[in-house]
Parts: sequence; structure tokens; C-alpha cells
Amino acid sequence: MVIIGIVGASASGKSVLAKNVIEGFSSNQVVMMSEDSYYKDQRNLSKVQRNLTNYDHPEAMDHQLMTQHLTQLASGQTIQQPVYSFHEHLRESSTVEMKPCKVLIVEGILLFTQAPLRDLFDLRIFMDVPLDICLIRRLERDVNERGRDLQSVLGQYQATVRPGFFNHVSPSREYADLIVPEGGENPAAIELLQARVAQMLTQA
Repeated sequence: MVIIGIVGASASGKSVLAKNVIEGFSSNQVVMMSEDSYYKDQRNLSKVQRNLTNYDHPEAMDHQLMTQHLTQLASGQTIQQPVYSFHEHLRESSTVEMKPCKVLIVEGILLFTQAPLRDLFDLRIFMDVPLDICLIRRLERDVNERGRDLQSVLGQYQATVRPGFFNHVSPSREYADLIVPEGGENPAAIELLQARVAQMLTQA
């Protein structure tokens, strides 16, 4: 199995790029996975405490489980992928069965921060999008899709999201094989990656 990693700031268009790339390929050949599914479960914390967690730090992620799952998929095993609730900041009791595929595209903000996980990717991509654009997109997404209010989104952005980008996400750029500007709708990047995935499928 070939594994492609897409990293960038929150709301930089990582998932949009992944979805645009896999369009046109069959679902059993090219599959998408999100790092968001692997936020650590926090049932031992109150809702107030969970709201104060820094979700833009590598310690918020269960990268050990993610590394295990990617390794299992690559060896031909089926996994039970966690389902994460952004509203409750908890891992749900249900899981999603994921079967091995030929090309797996993984998107997330912190994928390249840990060497054991980073080394699993055959192609590493970094989204280079201005932070002001990312903030606007994040506001729209979190308010409209995740039930957040404007004040909480801005507060979190200033407290952890922006610092997290400079401390953890931006340094990941040095590990990238490909830098993609403009976001997930970049037609040149989509065409290039689709051609690369098609090539990977013929070699798989």
C-alpha cells in the first residue's frame, strides 16, 4: 500500500485536496483518512477540562494508535478506525471499519511531527496557505459545522492554533516532498497528484 500524507495549517485545504485527488478513482483503490479521528479519548476529564485541552500539540494525538493502524493496513489487515466528536471532544463508542487499499491519502496538521509516523509516508505534501485565509475558513467551518461560537473559535485560535502552527506545523515543511500553494482547489496540484496516484496504481 502506498501512503500519501498531506499536512498544513488548520483549514488550509488538506481534506479538500485529498477529496479532489481521489475523485475519479474507485473507492477500493484510493481511500482517504483524517488525523482528526485519532485525537486522544478524554473520558477521564470534565467537559470544562476538555475545552481547555491544547488540540494543536502533538500530545493531543494518539499517534501511536495511528502508526499501528497504518502499519496494519499496509500489511493487509482491516482496522477499526476511531470516530471523534468535536462537539464533545470525545471518542465515540462506534468505530468505522477500514479495509486495505492500494493508495491511502492521510490528511492532518501534525502527521510529520513524529518520526515513526512520518516515516510511513511514501509521499509528503505541505499546504502553503496564508494564515489569514486559514482563519477565515476555520471560522466558517467551526461555527457552521461544529456548533462553535465566534468568541470560542477566536479564543482558541489565539491561544493554541496560531502558536501551534509556528511551533509544530510549520517546521513540518522541511519534511515535505511537495509544497502546494493556494489550497485544495489548486488545479495544477490536483492534476499532478492524480497523475501520480494513477502511476502508483499501475505499479501496485
